Amino acid sequence: MRLVIARCSVDYTGRLNAHLPLATRLLVHKGDGSLLVHSDGGSYKPLNWMSPPCTLATEDPTEAEGSAGVLEVWRVTHKKTGDALRVQIYEVLHDSAHELGIDPGLQKDGVEADLQRLLAEQVELVSEGATLVRREYPTAIGPVDLMVRDADGAAIAVEIKRRGDIDGVEQLTRYLELLGRDPHLAPVQGVFAAQEIKPQARVLAEDRGIRCLVLDYDEMKGIDSGVPRLF
Repeated sequence: MRLVIARCSVDYTGRLNAHLPLATRLLVHKGDGSLLVHSDGGSYKPLNWMSPPCTLATEDPTEAEGSAGVLEVWRVTHKKTGDALRVQIYEVLHDSAHELGIDPGLQKDGVEADLQRLLAEQVELVSEGATLVRREYPTAIGPVDLMVRDADGAAIAVEIKRRGDIDGVEQLTRYLELLGRDPHLAPVQGVFAAQEIKPQARVLAEDRGIRCLVLDYDEMKGIDSGVPRLF
C-alpha cells in the first residue's frame, strides 16, 4: 500500500464528472489497484475513489499544468467502464509504501452464532428451570435456533437475532406452525430473543403469543452480572 500526502487537485470523468480543487489530501493506492482520495474530515469516506479492476499510470503534466506548478499527473482508469480519475500533484509532503500482507478478515464478536451458544448454555434465561433439547432443531423449512423444555416439560422454540425485526418474527411464526404439528412437541411456545427488538416486531410477536427476550451480550459473557429483560 502506498500512502501519499500531497497538495493536489482531482478530476473524475465517466458516468459523471466531478472536480476537487487544489488542497492537501491523502492519496491511498492499494495493492488491488484502487485509489482513494481522503481529506482530514468526513470520517472513513473518501472524497473520491476508483475501485478495481483499474490501473494507475503516471503522466507528464501539460505545458499549461507545468506552468501552474503541477509536478506529476496520476491517471487511474477503470478497466471495464473506462471511467478515469486524474490527479494533478503540485507538492508531495509524504510518500511511503508498506507491505501489509494477507489480512485474516474481520472477526465479529456478538454475532448470532455467539448469542446462540451463550443462550444454549444459559437456557434458564428463557425459562426458569428449563433444559436444552437441541441447538439448530430441524424443521422442514430450516432449523430453529434452540429447542428448550421448561420446568414442566413444555416445548419452547427460540429464534435468536442480533437485531429483531418483523422478518424474524415471521420466521419464528413459520417454525411454530410446523413444530406444532408434531404431537411430541405440541403445544409449542415461541420466544423471540435479540439484543435489540424493534417496536413493530415486539407488537407483532405479542399479538401472536410470542414472548420477546432482550439479551445483554456483555452480561451473558460474564462481564457484568444480571439477567436479560423479559417483556
